[in-house]
Amino acid sequence: MAVDEMDATLAAMGPRLRAARERHGATLAGVSRSTGISSSTLSRIETGRRKPTLEVLLQLSKEYGVGLDELAGTAPAPGAEPRPTAPLSFGDDKAVLPLTRYVGGLHAHKHVLPALGDPPARPRQVSHDGYEWLCVLYGRLWLALGDQDLVLTAGDVAEFDTRTPHGVANAGPGGPVEYLIMFGPQGERLRPRTPATADRGNHRPHRARPDREQQP
Repeated sequence: MAVDEMDATLAAMGPRLRAARERHGATLAGVSRSTGISSSTLSRIETGRRKPTLEVLLQLSKEYGVGLDELAGTAPAPGAEPRPTAPLSFGDDKAVLPLTRYVGGLHAHKHVLPALGDPPARPRQVSHDGYEWLCVLYGRLWLALGDQDLVLTAGDVAEFDTRTPHGVANAGPGGPVEYLIMFGPQGERLRPRTPATADRGNHRPHRARPDREQQP
């Protein structure tokens, strides 16, 4: 996006933010109390005298219950066919397809790791706040979780606190790996809601976790 186009998009967000606030039935003072953004800053943004920062946009998007694409004027018209979401590519050829479009709460993505020609190195680990649920759809995924090395195959599920150092790689050989991730940036977790069964002796609720610890 060119600089002039970006400036025009940011300037157009002011009226849209005002309209979203009014639809939400909120006053500037009320939004200021709930978000910590001063009323004067909110007023200047709505009137186009100040450009909103990404942090402010994320707060207001969540406060009003609207998507960033709507605030930017890029949301599809009502009744229009949804536009396919283009995958995001990274330097290691990993492709990530976002499956959710809202801000806040659980985020869902589909990841694809390409096939390998050489044996993989142990995945580089990272740690951060949050909680993650991972499910392998196809292939063999190497999950380095703390000091554990797990090889997950299709149907295997792992759940973990992302403050634990973690990293993934294609365990190879045999082709690419596809897996789903649901991530709660503030520590949100999935909540199982399975109905109680009449025969408790034969049906016990359980949470699937990887049960194989093996070197790729």
